[in-house]
Amino acid sequence: MEGKIIKGIAGFYYVYCEKNGAPAPQGKVYECKAKGILRHDHQKPLVGDNVVLEVLDEEKSLGNVTQILPRNKSLIRPAVANVDQAVVVFAVAQPSPNLNLLDRFLILMEQQQIPVVICFSKEDLEEGAEGRKYCDLYRDCGYESLLISTKTGQGMEELKSLLQGKTTTLAGPSGVGKSSLVNYLQGFSVMETGEISEKIKRGKHTTRHSQFLALGQDTYLLDTPGFSSLDLFSLEKEELWKFYPEFLPFEKTCRFLGCSHIAEPDCGVKRALEEGKISEIRYTNYTLLYQELKNKKKY
Repeated sequence: MEGKIIKGIAGFYYVYCEKNGAPAPQGKVYECKAKGILRHDHQKPLVGDNVVLEVLDEEKSLGNVTQILPRNKSLIRPAVANVDQAVVVFAVAQPSPNLNLLDRFLILMEQQQIPVVICFSKEDLEEGAEGRKYCDLYRDCGYESLLISTKTGQGMEELKSLLQGKTTTLAGPSGVGKSSLVNYLQGFSVMETGEISEKIKRGKHTTRHSQFLALGQDTYLLDTPGFSSLDLFSLEKEELWKFYPEFLPFEKTCRFLGCSHIAEPDCGVKRALEEGKISEIRYTNYTLLYQELKNKKKY
């Protein structure tokens, strides 16, 4: 039998198996241990892994993970496998979006080659002009951007279609309405969460553990703890510009090879900035992050 690990706690893995012929996302969760051969081969299961399991007790929903199926993209933090995309949520207001923090997240996802959908939530708190401005800013940089509200339903159908058939990690700072978004998305599914909650009750009151929610056929959502800061210390300052996709067309016209786009004369990126082809907000964030990387301690 094949399934997906939706949660892992203290050596136990909770594997969700879809039921053949049943309307998604009805299924069953098995509490499993990893078979000894996996430990012998130094294979550690991750949340999000697609696995083969043997059922030991159908009535008690107990089993063993016997094989980890090939992984595609994996995230380092949180450590999860087979992630197709990330949805990052920032509020339009209450609190106002920290775009420097958003840019950090986008860089971290690009480092791991994870596509990102940006959602600006709480559209109902204002007339929409600010939210549209933020969406346009990041669309112009090549990112999928949505203006959403769980109260009015704004943008929710489009978001659901982007989630369909994919495994998505949901992220964002505290207070932006992620919980409301998760509740809204679960509302359109028919998943019975009582069984899962009972089986993973050792960890259900903490956000320290990653857990996928099954929203539909082959559709999973990982809700991660809120973040207030992200460091880029694994990145060299000379590489930073490569993670600003809107810089790429203009970097070719810089006079100097290896231009940092900070102080050099005849810089194509700075020229595009002056001509309004690059966002001043994004460029300011770039210079701040560049300086941070320049000043980082070398060990």
